Amino acid sequence: MVGTFWAFMPAIVAIALALLTKQVYVSLFLGILTGALLFTGGNPLQALGTVYTAMSEKVGQNVSIIVFLVVLGIFVILMQKSGGSKAYGAWASKKISSKKGAIAASAGLGCLIFVDDYFNCLTVGSVMRPVTDKFKVSHAKLSWIIDSTAAPVCIIAPISSWAAAVSGQLEGNGLMVFIKTIPFNVYAILTIIMVFSFCFLKLDFGKMKKNELIAETTGDLNAGETDLPTDEDASIVSNPKGKVRHLIIPVLILIACCIGGMIYSGFYYNWDTGTYGTALQSANVIDAFANCDAGTSLAIGSTIALVLVSIYYMATKVVSFKEITDSFTQGFKTMVPAILILTFAWTISGIMGAKGGYLDAQAFVQNNIASMPATLQAFFPAIFFLLACGIAFATGTSWGTFGVLVPIAVTILGGSGTLVLLTVSATLGGAVFGDHVSPISDTTILASTGGNCNHVDHVKTQLPYAALMAAITFVTYVVGGLLVSLGSVASCLIMWAVALALFVGVVCILKFSQKKASAE
Repeated sequence: MVGTFWAFMPAIVAIALALLTKQVYVSLFLGILTGALLFTGGNPLQALGTVYTAMSEKVGQNVSIIVFLVVLGIFVILMQKSGGSKAYGAWASKKISSKKGAIAASAGLGCLIFVDDYFNCLTVGSVMRPVTDKFKVSHAKLSWIIDSTAAPVCIIAPISSWAAAVSGQLEGNGLMVFIKTIPFNVYAILTIIMVFSFCFLKLDFGKMKKNELIAETTGDLNAGETDLPTDEDASIVSNPKGKVRHLIIPVLILIACCIGGMIYSGFYYNWDTGTYGTALQSANVIDAFANCDAGTSLAIGSTIALVLVSIYYMATKVVSFKEITDSFTQGFKTMVPAILILTFAWTISGIMGAKGGYLDAQAFVQNNIASMPATLQAFFPAIFFLLACGIAFATGTSWGTFGVLVPIAVTILGGSGTLVLLTVSATLGGAVFGDHVSPISDTTILASTGGNCNHVDHVKTQLPYAALMAAITFVTYVVGGLLVSLGSVASCLIMWAVALALFVGVVCILKFSQKKASAE
């Protein structure tokens, strides 16, 4: 079973059950148990032992992410108590006069928060949900906007936790190679274009259209779904003296501290020993971002920000010390569903061996890709895009996907030519797509949490949109691979001409269908 296709069975079981039953927790646990039974040869007691051993390992590796999530939950509660969120909602309601404006503002804020996708998902949701709720934007639509401006923005931002993660997989000056891949990352950029285009053209289709119609006509923003993330906001009493600055200043402090945490981590974190020291590990700020430990950086930055914001709130007398301490447990409660799903998602990835170990899915991928004939090199960008899509969907981890595929692509192709840039960018884009459509993806989970949307409903409504962009992207990479001999600039321009032509064609077809349906 180890190192074979059976390594993907846990994900297949979990995803199939989640889509059929809509019971995410049970489905994920049964997927984990399936993998453990395969690993232990069907021994149930050993399988349970393996489940909890793998779980403890993955939770231990991701404690910093859990801390970051809890601190963000506390932040959301504090901003509610200060009256800042309510004041911002009132201000935004005056400035934003339409549903289109509310959607565009949500997407714009998502693009501005490019430091980290976790931070993006929860911040955009907590800040913009009161505004989008007023204009009857369905929670599925808000979650789609959050998800589509989280990972796609982070994967094309040179200063982000994603840039740091990718840079570590590349040879030489990893960050500079990463920057060169940005223009070729068709899926990420096209997804962002789609969000704004669909917003201004008022385009919706599939289940998303149905959800939007229900929200518009009945006011039910969850389209009848009841299994939702914990919404602590309803029990929070806001300070009537709260101002917009009581939301803006804490968010700016949080961003500044998280960036500062990344810089600190990059300068002093030693990857060889896994510890922080006194000696500099990076020569400059750019190198520091490439070297940082993203999870720990965010935990450090958010904790410092929480202390500063608490002092700020007490100094301005909008939140008392007792209210701040009470927010600790309230903030944790809001994050319990996300942490539980993330724990299961990390465990299923560990059992599968997305980065080696247990069922060792990584070995299966590496062994089969290494045997690909060199004559297929022109199609490598398209092939790696599909592989990344499938692996990220099955494992629920985009970072694990490009952690496996990027070194393989660089090793097989060698050097840093246009074909390498194309293949690496295709892998990154495919990983983001798989991350978008996988029910066991951490960012998908956090996007549904941020939008207060039923998790499976978010996956179902987002899938057609993401798949449409993935199909266009696949065709684009086929063209780009065939024209790679023209050089990076020419092949990039032609790729984008093809991508935009296909995108415009799809938009025209959807708009025509929408007008036809309205006429009937």
